[in-house]
Amino acid sequence: MDINLQRKVDRLAGAFICRILSLWPFKGGRRPPGRPEKILVILLSEMGSLVLAYPMFQLLKERYPGASIHLLQFRQNREILDLMEVIPPENIHTLDNRSIRDFVLDCTGVMVRLRSIGFDAVIDCELFARISSIFSFFSGAAIRSGFHPYTQEGLYRGSHINRPVMYNPYRHISEQFITLADALESRTVPVAKRRVEPVPEVPPISFSESEIQGAERRLYRRFPGVKEKKLVLLYPSGGLLPIRAWPVDYYCRLAAMLLEGGHAVGIIGMKQDRETAGRITGYCKDHHCIDLTGYTGSVRELLMLFHVADLLITNDGGPGQFAALAPIPSIVFYGPETPVLYGSLSTKTFSFHLPISCSPCLTAYNHRNSPCDGDNQCLKQILPEAVYAKAREYLGTS
Repeated sequence: MDINLQRKVDRLAGAFICRILSLWPFKGGRRPPGRPEKILVILLSEMGSLVLAYPMFQLLKERYPGASIHLLQFRQNREILDLMEVIPPENIHTLDNRSIRDFVLDCTGVMVRLRSIGFDAVIDCELFARISSIFSFFSGAAIRSGFHPYTQEGLYRGSHINRPVMYNPYRHISEQFITLADALESRTVPVAKRRVEPVPEVPPISFSESEIQGAERRLYRRFPGVKEKKLVLLYPSGGLLPIRAWPVDYYCRLAAMLLEGGHAVGIIGMKQDRETAGRITGYCKDHHCIDLTGYTGSVRELLMLFHVADLLITNDGGPGQFAALAPIPSIVFYGPETPVLYGSLSTKTFSFHLPISCSPCLTAYNHRNSPCDGDNQCLKQILPEAVYAKAREYLGTS
């Protein structure tokens, strides 16, 4: 579903429904508050957010060892959760959002299924999206934790969230997800006045040596020219939010520097990113610069490629978060968004971020709808020469 259509539906229909639900006379759910036995987590957004939510899932399992934890997410995001193995497969519930028709049809069945489970608590991890608040209400849970603006200029999500957590734009989102979990048994105002502890790294996903060797053989069979060189992967796509993309011309210059330094370069992305990849390979005109867009058909295959390659340089987005699940070091560009909130949970990651006056401009308060005219100076002022110097540090070249 187009992201602008999602925003429009959420703004018009979502706000109206939340106001209606807030008038409901009985908002306490079917069971009294207490230590929950069945917990639903709602996290519909990008797959990278699931990686950042890993510490929250671990906390829930440690704090409520006997509880049954479920997750509601968009169908296309399920694979990364299956790989992380933090939720039993039978407890994962998905929504089809490929079109508005598919989404509406799926919603009814999912709401009925969730209601029948009998949840005691629900944790709504969405940043002011109303649809997740609506699912929270219809889950029937007695305890509903979710973000709330309080006195801030936030988006209205209804008053049926009875564990309203103050969204804090100065705290990493992983810390805020943990606060949502802490809110389940909190009675303070605002809820969960907790001392912030360092968020642990996300552990890498283990793959067998034979599987990794198979990924190597496949890559070198198709692209034999990269076998004897260190491979640097570039992800130039901005995904659903093109404003997050470092200029393609800069990627071209960076790729040329890497090739001149004796390295191989692979351009990763979806099939629809082939035009962008073609600009980079066409600029370099070197058989050591290869187009890998569409090469990996799944997140698992992408992680296999991360095991083979030596460095990832990427725009802010899914690949930068997935790198935390593999041994590969990464360089990530931020500007419209900030690593203070969305930085990788990996010590192997370096974040380029120039905090100019209007950065960050994608926030929870504007549904990540930037006012920028496309001239993203926050990224354009990060020059290829500086990125190449940092890449050489990771690659062990002088």
